[in-house]
This record gives sequence, C-alpha cells and structure tokens, in this order.
Amino acid sequence: MDTHDGRPVPFTGKRTRRVTTLALGITTAVLLAGCSGTGGKPEATGNGMASGTADTPRATIAMITHEVPGDTFWDLIRKGAETAAAKDNIELRYSADPEAPNQANLVQSAVDSKVDGIAVTLAKPDAMAPAVRAAVDTGTPVVAFNGGMDQYKAQGVAQYFGQDEKLAGISAGQRLTADGAKKALCIIQEQGQIALETRCAGVIEGFKGQTEILNVNSKDLPSVEATITAKLQQDPSIDHVVALGAPIALTAIQSKANAASSATIVTFDTNAALVDAIKAGDVQWAIDQQPFLQGYLAVDALWLYLNNRNTIGGGMPTLTGPAFIDQSNIDSIAEYAKAGTR
Repeated sequence: MDTHDGRPVPFTGKRTRRVTTLALGITTAVLLAGCSGTGGKPEATGNGMASGTADTPRATIAMITHEVPGDTFWDLIRKGAETAAAKDNIELRYSADPEAPNQANLVQSAVDSKVDGIAVTLAKPDAMAPAVRAAVDTGTPVVAFNGGMDQYKAQGVAQYFGQDEKLAGISAGQRLTADGAKKALCIIQEQGQIALETRCAGVIEGFKGQTEILNVNSKDLPSVEATITAKLQQDPSIDHVVALGAPIALTAIQSKANAASSATIVTFDTNAALVDAIKAGDVQWAIDQQPFLQGYLAVDALWLYLNNRNTIGGGMPTLTGPAFIDQSNIDSIAEYAKAGTR
C-alpha cells in the first residue's frame, strides 16, 4: 500500500523482508573509503560515518554493474560499496558496462582473477545467466543486487538486495491515481532492461488512468530531451511524466519548458540535483530505492559469508525500497543527498 504524505511505503507481500539490523550498522560502524575502488587506506570524510575497521583477513570483492556512464545513480551504489569495503577490510574492484555481453565478460574476468566474492546486477538476466552460473559453479560466493530479483535464484545466487520493481511501479501508479492524473507518459531509458520494463508495467497495473510508454536512449541526453519535447507537443493531454531515473527526470524538466506543457513530472530514484528539483517544485515526488544501501549490503553480505557463512534474507530478497520522497520529507534527507549517500 502506498502513502501520500511522504512517508515510506510499507513493505507488503509474500516476498517482503525487512532489511536486517546489519543495515543499521551503517550509522555506527562504517568508514567511508577515501581511496579508489581498488583498495588502499581509507580516509575519514568527516560526515559522521567513520568508526573503525574489521580485523578479519583481507579479501577481494568484485562489484560488476550495468552502469551507464554519467548516471549519478551509480555513484550512490559505489559509495555504499566503498563504505562497506572500508569497514570490512575489503579490496573492492568496481567495474561496469551497460551492454550485457560485456558485463558477463567482466564476471568471467573476476572469476579468472580469483576474487573472493562477486556482487553483480542482473539488469538483463538471461544474457548474464551463463556467466553468473559459471561463477557460482566455481564456488565463488555471488550476491545479486539492484536488478534481477525474480531471476537470481535460478542462477544459483543465494542473496539479493534491492527494490521490488513491480511493487514500486504499482505504488507509483496508485499515487498517480490519488494525485488525479488522467494520462501518464512512462519513459524507459534503456529498452530491454528488466527493472525499467517492470516499473512501467507496475505503473500500468496500479494507475486507473491511461499510460503510454516512450523509449529513449539515456546515453544521449540531448536526444532524450528532444524526444520528450516532441511527445509533449504532440499530445497535450499528457498530464504526468513518469521518469525512471533522476537524469531523465531532470531532462524532462527542460522538455516540459520547451513544449510549454503543464504536465507534472515524477520519477524513480534520486540524486542531489533531483532533491533540489523536488524542493523547487519542478518534480513532484520520487520513489527512493536507497542505492547506497544496496551497494553497502551487497559487499557486507559477502564479508559476512566469507567470515561466518551467514546469509541474509532467508532465501528471499532483502528489500531496500520503495519509499516516496516529496516536499513533506525532502528536508530530512537533503543533507545526505548532498553528501552522496541518498
């Protein structure tokens, strides 16, 4: 069930699991990495999150994502991973490629380099399956996060950290209805990316009005701006634009101005600039899946497994969202967004 006062959406449904108390350790027992993603001595950042390092043996973890260059969402993922790595005496090797075959090759390279564990996103799970299964078969601990919640078990992965994208989409659709929307434009910035496709499917299911899907290419933001502008000019009945990422939402603000549209912009995911846009009223609300927490938990879970054979979630996904952020609660997270952790 969603709420309309800015409070987090209650996690409901069969798959729901609350993040364990391990996540709460972020506020008391972590140290932000002041070094590169390849390890080194961390430096305290002065943001109140620094507090000691584990005395467990040094280990190497590869984090492999489908990051699109320039998408600030992944800065939050990486900072969370680096925070856990610094606390856990982990050498973190971060790499990314938005193309699934190249991402799969990065998984194989990590196995070949004999890392101690792998954290991987499964945005295009079918293409990733052979490489992930091969990694699991070598005995390398693998956790999944951010994408592939419905597919990770079939690939032999025991733990998953992220948002239930269908639930998030349905919640967004329900809120659109409550907000009085009649026609929504749901923008998918990477066609075939399962999390994005699922979000729009959820919006369609939860929204009582009409939803139209628009595919754009997030690697070319000027093209994204032009495409959204043209759509809003062509169809003035669109009263809400649903972006699936902060950079797309921020681009849609300019498109709205270009088209002289009165459409309301809402989005999934945040960054510091998006927080300012909510404050200014340019974006009405955002759904937060806590990417910092996803990166943190993925690394911390591998550390726990390596040192104590713990697993989190009891075989079920550990959810990090969804929750709504709007003007009613934006001030409570603004300082964290500017610090790069929300």
